[in-house]
Amino acid sequence: MTRLPARRPEATAPVAGRPDRWAKLDLKVSPYVYVAPFFVVFAVVGLFPLLYTGYVSLFDWRLGDDTAKFLGAGNYGELLADPQFWNALLNTVSIFLLSSVPQVVVAVAVAALLNTNLRLRTGFRMGVLVPYVASLVAVGIIFGNLFGVNYGLVNSLLEFVGIGRIDWQADRLASHIAIATMVNWRWTGYNALIVLAAMQAIPPEMNEAAMIDGAGPWRRFTSITLPMLRPTIIFVVITSTIGGLQIFTEPKLFSAMPGSDTGGSTGQFQTVTLYLYQSAFDNQRLGYASAIAWVLFLVIVIAAVGNYFITRRLAR
Repeated sequence: MTRLPARRPEATAPVAGRPDRWAKLDLKVSPYVYVAPFFVVFAVVGLFPLLYTGYVSLFDWRLGDDTAKFLGAGNYGELLADPQFWNALLNTVSIFLLSSVPQVVVAVAVAALLNTNLRLRTGFRMGVLVPYVASLVAVGIIFGNLFGVNYGLVNSLLEFVGIGRIDWQADRLASHIAIATMVNWRWTGYNALIVLAAMQAIPPEMNEAAMIDGAGPWRRFTSITLPMLRPTIIFVVITSTIGGLQIFTEPKLFSAMPGSDTGGSTGQFQTVTLYLYQSAFDNQRLGYASAIAWVLFLVIVIAAVGNYFITRRLAR
């Protein structure tokens, strides 16, 4: 009698269901978990202060006051009728225009030069970043001396070419130019490196094809390089707008009494952030200063969005 071979047990099929669901859930949730720490930190140190500032702006809140009086939109109404606020806002916009517009233009020009076959180009590329790493206090002291009325180097050069001395701190427009010069000196190289990185990402085949078609350097720059740089230029313009409208340290150090919040004897170069600081810590009006902060925030958002659309249209 022959025996049949023992039948092998059938392999059990993998249990579908719960492991697959966990895998799908992991794929969906993991990206959010990885980026969550940034948003948690932003909510704590960015969003919460912003919302709390809006809450404080609704009160007549003095420094050290335990019983703040609710005013509603009273601080905002007072702010809109405050001539010192409008003076500070005008100063801020003036300094912003004098600094940001030439800063972006020069940054693109410097980046174009650094993108050529210069000797020691690595040294030049590192050199344009030196002003950015310099101490801002040192920059303020140096430029305060350069724009000095009696012994400043700038006035000496103006006298040499036949132009009279300028009181850079007393005159309104002159003080704005001097402060804008400080801002441009510090930030132009930084922005130039950002533009340079974008230039180097442009495929060289495009320039080579244009050269074969007979396009010169200027035509290649305006027809190929600038349009390809549009996203980077928009980024630089928006970040310059945000930084330029919050300018604080440069006018604070440029004053005849460095560290003063008045922005000159008549507020000729007092910016909105200086006025905010003066309201909060000199006048101890935290509610009013919070209203200034919120209005400045809205101004920055409107200016950044406006610059985005203007730059996008111009770069077409």
